[in-house]
Amino acid sequence: MVRKWRKQEDDLRQVKKTKQSFRGNKARWPQLEDKLEQWVVEQRAASRSISTVTIRMKATALARDMIIDEFRGGPSWCFRFMKIRNLSIRTRTTVSQQLPKDYQEKLPTFRAYCKKKITEKKIRPEHITNMDEVPLTFDIPMNRTVEKTGTSTVSVRTTGNEKSSFTVVLACQANCQKLPPMVIFKTKTLPKENFPAGVVIKASPKGWMDEEKMSEWLREIYVKKPVGFFHTAPSLLIYDSMHAHITDAVKKQVKQTNSELAVIPGGLTKELQPLDIGVNRAFKARLRAAWEQWMTEGEHTFTKTGRQHRATYATICQWIVDAWADISVSTVVQAFTKAGIISELPGNSSDTDSDNDEREPGRLDAVVAQLFNSDTEEEEFEGFVDGE
Repeated sequence: MVRKWRKQEDDLRQVKKTKQSFRGNKARWPQLEDKLEQWVVEQRAASRSISTVTIRMKATALARDMIIDEFRGGPSWCFRFMKIRNLSIRTRTTVSQQLPKDYQEKLPTFRAYCKKKITEKKIRPEHITNMDEVPLTFDIPMNRTVEKTGTSTVSVRTTGNEKSSFTVVLACQANCQKLPPMVIFKTKTLPKENFPAGVVIKASPKGWMDEEKMSEWLREIYVKKPVGFFHTAPSLLIYDSMHAHITDAVKKQVKQTNSELAVIPGGLTKELQPLDIGVNRAFKARLRAAWEQWMTEGEHTFTKTGRQHRATYATICQWIVDAWADISVSTVVQAFTKAGIISELPGNSSDTDSDNDEREPGRLDAVVAQLFNSDTEEEEFEGFVDGE
């Protein structure tokens, strides 16, 4: 056995520690499978989706090019190939942004701009604010569920409001302070319900941010932030290039609050926006947990036809308040640090508990997501806003 182990030294060093033997046949066409695995890696690096059918079609094409006549590429071969190459079918966790071609130049430029303003104006962490809109739906079902093996139909019960959307406007500061959330419901008038404290309720026919709602957010939330009412200290406001954020009226209103404006270039919010980097995912995970608990344990009402009513506006707002309050200090600090806006604050280390272990298991309807995706605006990015 010692002689055998010495001959297998290279393989033993590379194999997983949990593997107990080298059972199983070796690949019949190793060169083909090597090329196929490389192709899969390249496609996933470009965030393209790949199915088992696509893999089999590509394998057949490679076999034809390599003149391998006996290759069939059936489902069982595909399963063995994926198992050996450590590939599996995964649920999409996010709709991927396409980074602009010059993103490597824009990233350091934007960070240098923010640091320059922070240094020149002597802006303290409690005056550095990031704001972002989070599109949500009244139902937040999971894409996967535990079910008996072999069940032909796997259903997930909802109230039928998976596409009924609304918007939550979140904002946090580099010193871990979280501003009250603003909820924009898709309705013409404000719902007449007893809403919880700590949240600002707005109504809009379209249910998302526009110039009017942006002005209200600045006036009712941003101006009232701690030590910000009298505008004595300079501030830095960071958000994306959504059209409602960069109108002349909004820029003027921001300027009146003694704030410098830093507009994130289109396509780079996943790299430069703290809320996108480390906060929104944890927030939505907590909302989904609250919805699931309500679906299984909450009190429900039904229509005459037996259809379950969705959660009330007030209930949803209470979930939002609780989820926002549950976001930890370390999560906010790490988000600003990872975005490159600030260095890590004293007393906050990466060893502290973080909310980023949460996974975002759901997705938004593609049409609604497109409406809220500020980085796909047709307008060209006009550059960073300089208050001078």
